[in-house]
Amino acid sequence: MAVVVLGVSHHGAPVDVRERLSFAAKELVPALTRLRERAGISEGVLLSTCNRTELYVVEGGREVADAGWALLSERLAGDASRFGYVRRDREAVGHLLRVTSGLDSMVMGEAQIHGQVRDAWEMCRPESGVVLNRLFQTALLTGGRVRSETLIGHGTLSVSSAAVQLAKKIFGTLVGKRAMVLGAGETAELALAALQAEGVHAVIVANRTFERAQALAAQYGAIAVRYEQAWDAVPEVDVLLCSTASPHPILSAERVRSAIARRGDRPLCILDIALPRDVDPSVAELDNVYLYDLDDLRSVVSANLVRRHDEIPAAEAVIAEEVETFWQWVAGLAAVPVVTQLRAEMNRVRERELAAALRRLSSLSTEQRAVVEQLAQSLTNKFLHEPSVRLKAAAANGRGLGVVDAARYLFALEELAEPTGQAADNPDSTSHELK
Repeated sequence: MAVVVLGVSHHGAPVDVRERLSFAAKELVPALTRLRERAGISEGVLLSTCNRTELYVVEGGREVADAGWALLSERLAGDASRFGYVRRDREAVGHLLRVTSGLDSMVMGEAQIHGQVRDAWEMCRPESGVVLNRLFQTALLTGGRVRSETLIGHGTLSVSSAAVQLAKKIFGTLVGKRAMVLGAGETAELALAALQAEGVHAVIVANRTFERAQALAAQYGAIAVRYEQAWDAVPEVDVLLCSTASPHPILSAERVRSAIARRGDRPLCILDIALPRDVDPSVAELDNVYLYDLDDLRSVVSANLVRRHDEIPAAEAVIAEEVETFWQWVAGLAAVPVVTQLRAEMNRVRERELAAALRRLSSLSTEQRAVVEQLAQSLTNKFLHEPSVRLKAAAANGRGLGVVDAARYLFALEELAEPTGQAADNPDSTSHELK
């Protein structure tokens, strides 16, 4: 068994690559089903956000990396592996815990990733299992601990507020400016709060579901308009922030050009923080238009990283502790079936040898035969007691996987087809065996 993560993130893949590798919610389980068919994975979770696409799997006996990269490369229409990374076992576990804690985010310490990890896990439950369920529970617990036990998220920017800071660089101040937000999800809500905090005079909210736009606008004292009417308002705003879930660009160069013609010489700042992007990149070529996408946030978030640098060691200490706890649990999963198999094999040997001995001792009375059988059973139990105890102890102190492999070799045990087999079917039995 191996826990594996492979994927791409903002560290190595530009926004045009990330948007082609992004998955909508309805695509997650079908993608994992295809990967199961290709690579024989036993469990999988697919995490897709604006800054990363990652496959978390429990390897099922065949090399999963090639199949995973093939799946992503088909979507990219190119070699996805040159933008990404593969991590295994403890490194894979530590990576997810860092991601969930916000340490691997473009905006260090941002809280939105915690909910995105939770949502991805919930949506992928049909393809997840006992190991990844435990891993994602551990990740969410660790993210909560890091935020409560360190200052890594104290006063942290979000992607939305970082984008608003970029707009502020264009105008010097946003006090008295007008803005429009396309979208009504969590990112849009954070943008509204950030715009309001910067003193924006009026904000328009547009969304395909008008009722959602109304609810959000009412919460922040904004104006809700129907999606199809939003384009008429573009000439009147100074800042346009786009954060929809559209799979294709919704704002073309032609549409912006038309709005610019009615603006005079007033600049227009467009903040595209959607993935896939909402705005055609050619919009950046228009005069007096300042277009920023997710990759343009780096200048803002680099200062955020410097401020949080001192909190990283404390956060890493929490993560290291939780990685060790999780890996001890994994080692226990491997130890339990080996102990069971060892006992089964030794009992088969006992029964075979006992039957042969009793055939040679045919003159024994019923009582004497019972004594011999009890002696054989007692000796088997005593011989197995110490190895069983030590295998379980090794699982509890983190040395379990190596000791389990040694036990398989020393006792010539057959390789188990499913290392976590019985435990996966009945998690309660696993916890009982390890006590």
